[in-house]
Amino acid sequence: MTEQQMELLKRYNEALQLYKNRQWQDAINGFKKALEIDPEDGPSKLYIQRSEEYMANPPGDDWDGVFVMKTK
Repeated sequence: MTEQQMELLKRYNEALQLYKNRQWQDAINGFKKALEIDPEDGPSKLYIQRSEEYMANPPGDDWDGVFVMKTK
């Protein structure tokens, strides 16, 4: 694993923890930092979209971190 990949993984994991803690804006910022390392990182792009959706429509109190698709 390259140093760049390790840094990407570190930033991604930090952002993912923020996401799980419902800190949507901080998570978005973290995933954007990961994209600075690899602009093509699909998981970071996906979690930015999900964080933005949850900011607009927060999940219920029983949310366990799992994203539930509402449409196909």
